[in-house]
This record gives sequence, structure tokens and C-alpha cells, in this order.
Amino acid sequence: MSDHSADDARAGDARADDARAIDTYEVLIVGGGVAGLMAGVYTARASLDTVVVTADDPILTRNAHLENVPGFPAGVNPRLFLDMLRSQATRNGVDLRSGRVTRIDRVSDGAAADLPDARFVATVDRGDAVAAERVIAASWADAEYLEPLGVDLRAAGSKTYVEDDGLGRTSVEGVYAAGRIAERYHQTVIAAGHGAEVATTLIHDSAVPFYHDWVAPEGYFTDRGRDVPPGCEEVSETERRARERESMAAMREYFAEPHDERQRTHPSLVDDARGRLPEDE
Repeated sequence: MSDHSADDARAGDARADDARAIDTYEVLIVGGGVAGLMAGVYTARASLDTVVVTADDPILTRNAHLENVPGFPAGVNPRLFLDMLRSQATRNGVDLRSGRVTRIDRVSDGAAADLPDARFVATVDRGDAVAAERVIAASWADAEYLEPLGVDLRAAGSKTYVEDDGLGRTSVEGVYAAGRIAERYHQTVIAAGHGAEVATTLIHDSAVPFYHDWVAPEGYFTDRGRDVPPGCEEVSETERRARERESMAAMREYFAEPHDERQRTHPSLVDDARGRLPEDE
């Protein structure tokens, strides 16, 4: 048996032995950048139990000032923007976990009895393994952790992209790709939109009834004799005003002071593992 095969066998045995301790989710998202977080917002809002596992700071943290996303006329601090996205994700029910997913395997026959609702199990370097029914790969363009699944990949120099059908579905049923790893344009607003699009594809592929994620004014559907479609919500004027006040208070808090995290730059430019500028700069 080759070293690689032996490692695979040991990993499979460990996953089977520890199956009862593995947390199981309906959706596992690999990568906590813009695409991954927005995908998580959508799947969680569709009542799919969702976890986002992320290892490193997203590349957006190297941006000096984010000026081309909707809703911020004068731009926004990119680290603050990510803080707000993380808060939005957790507010809607996403479980955020720190760690690097090193590989994803299909649930073995030996573990299937203990993980009846999962098709995939992810090995995480800093923490417990995670099992899920569906997976969204939303990390940087390094797809090595997907190789055990046999997902169709395209090598392009130092990057490896995941092939998809245009809506985020990969060649493996139940596995999706969003953002940079799916070779979409490297822009924040595009990553956010693609994450939402791929999540919506996943939702439609799931057993969850879903029409549209939309909060409508009271009576928008029901006053026309229609049921409120799955995923939609009607709210009263009182509730609308309460949500508006809450959102205004949250934005005031976020923008009360400048963000306290120092600006990052490209890691190759400074002698610092986290890519920060020298303290005297």
C-alpha cells in the first residue's frame, strides 16, 4: 500500500470511529470571504443549518479602501465591511468556525449509519471534522481539498479552479463552487452576487420549499388572495419601523469610530506572517 493510500485508509478509519462526535450540517461552506459569507446568509435564511469554515483572513483585508460596492457612496473600510458581513451571517444563523479544511471525502459506508443525513465529511486542521449534506467551495483558487471527491478542476499556473455548470453546480452532485475558486471575476460585488446565486441554486436543489428571499409589506400577497410564497415574509408597518430603527442603530455603531485593525498589504512585501505594515509606517 502506498503512503498516500495508507493515509487515506487511516483517515477513513478515524472518520468512521469518530463519526458520532462529528457535527453535521445541511450546508458546509469552505471559505469565509465575501462569496462564502453571502452564500451562508442565503442558505441560513432558507432555514438550512449552515457552517462556514475559514482559515485565513480574506484577501479583501489587503484592500486599502473599498469604493465600488453598492450602498457606500464614499466607500467603506474593507475590514469593517467583512466584520459587518460576518455579523450578518451569524445574525441569520450561520455557525462560523476557524480552521483550514484540508480534505473533503464522501461519507464512507462504515460511517453512514452514524451520519445518515450527510454525504460529505471535511477534515479540519484546527478542530473537529464537519459533516454535511451539501458543500459550497468558496475559498481561494486552491482546490486541493476537493481532489478526494473527484471534482472536475482546471489548473491555471499556481491556481486551480473548479469547473461548474454556470449556476455553481460542480461535476459532483451536492458540491458547489462560488467566487474566485469558480473562476469568477476578482471583485467584491461579483463575489457577493455569485455567492448568493450559488446558494440559491443549492436551495432550489434541496428539499426546502423556496420562491424568493424577500421581506414585503403586510398585505403585499395576502391582500390579493395569495399565500406568502416560501422564503418570503410579510411584515406590518410597526415591524418595518422597528427593523429600520434597529438597522440605523447598528450602522451608527459600526461607523462610530475608525476600524482599529491595521491595514494589510501583500505578504511578500513585509517580513510579517500576517502581511501587516511595519509599526512605524
